[in-house]
Amino acid sequence: MSKGLKTFPVGGVHSCDNKLSASKQIESVALPTIVSIPLSQHIGAPAMPIVKPLDKVKVGQLIAKASGFVSANIHSSVSGTVKKIDDVPDSCGYKRPAVIIDVEGDIWEENIDRTDSLLKEIIFDQKSIIEKIQAAGIVGLGGATFPTHVKLSVPKGKTCEYLLINGVECEPYLTSDHRLMLEKTEEIFVGIIIVMKALGVPKAIIGIENNKKDAIDKMSAISNNYKGISVQALKVQYPQGGEKQLAKALINREIPAPPGLPIDVGCVIQNVGTIYAIYEAVQKNKPLIERVVTITGKSIKKPSNFLARIGTPISILIQATGGLPEDTGKIISGGPMMGKAINTTDIPVSKGTSGILVLPEELSNRKNANNCILCAKCVSVCPLGLEPYLLSKLSLKSLFDKAENEQVVNCIECGCCSYNCPAKIPLLDFIRLAKTTVMKNIRNRVK
Repeated sequence: MSKGLKTFPVGGVHSCDNKLSASKQIESVALPTIVSIPLSQHIGAPAMPIVKPLDKVKVGQLIAKASGFVSANIHSSVSGTVKKIDDVPDSCGYKRPAVIIDVEGDIWEENIDRTDSLLKEIIFDQKSIIEKIQAAGIVGLGGATFPTHVKLSVPKGKTCEYLLINGVECEPYLTSDHRLMLEKTEEIFVGIIIVMKALGVPKAIIGIENNKKDAIDKMSAISNNYKGISVQALKVQYPQGGEKQLAKALINREIPAPPGLPIDVGCVIQNVGTIYAIYEAVQKNKPLIERVVTITGKSIKKPSNFLARIGTPISILIQATGGLPEDTGKIISGGPMMGKAINTTDIPVSKGTSGILVLPEELSNRKNANNCILCAKCVSVCPLGLEPYLLSKLSLKSLFDKAENEQVVNCIECGCCSYNCPAKIPLLDFIRLAKTTVMKNIRNRVK
């Protein structure tokens, strides 16, 4: 492991970790009686269904095909009968198409290797690796859900020098990546070698925040057996796991403002959960049909890390932790900094569901927000050097052209501004509105 704690130089906050489930091993949650598998679980075009009502399906069977290069295949996470294709609410509250399946038994596609044996030999070439990843519907599991095969297809004229692995998991409360690094260590390293081969790069660096010393120690010890892979402990500073912040901390390179990408500075960044999914896809022929989800909160009886099938209602996961506490004030999909509040526990687990946080009423009440006092604390913690107080005011007044001039599209939606606001103004909510509107206007101008 490299010595010293690296970090990014501008902004950020030191929030309370509250990693209540860090010591809880990953456990499989019981199969539901019905699943709703969304057709849009990724950035890009929704997948197109290839099944119809009354069709029989197996675990791992393709049920929806990607409808473009920036899209992703969808596979059944259960065996059973397709009930219907209908709209169901997603984590943002919008109703979107999903394949709804009545669960019958647990019958898997025969070519999926379900054993626990570690397969280290990689028999596939660069092209075949990317094709298998694309076929398996792998997307970024750190939250962005960008189709992984797109990231690994380096554009002409660009060169990848480094593969950076995000093991930071800087969001308070969430521990799914932490547990994967402890419980699936070797599989993650084989997955890294697979991606290094796909990219043709000689070096990979795993960045892990220093509040996960057990993961740092275990990953560092294993790294001695894998040429070209190193582990770097990082300072505990949110949002250490952001792409811009991680690239700056690990290789001292600055990713350009949008539409700039990591490949513009010679690197590709992948989350450890994505890397594990890649290992399973390439070595085990297993598509992305399940993921680790943290269910947590200070009032939750048994904060846990569950291996859950895609499409499982989050109500089942919450019930497995002891049920919804009586003092529940807000339920958040994701972490408290970047996550979004949901109004029902009937939403299904999707590829991007890293965790569900249940906050008590006393921690979720934002009704007592006051007027901005012009203290500029939001400016001091913005890792992009923006002026959140100004962007939120422009949003409130629908001055979206001015918000665009003030670089609102550069916002990474980390939530540092809202966290640090003494007036308790939901700055990020207003900024998200402006950013969404501006990006829509930009797309319309391009058309």
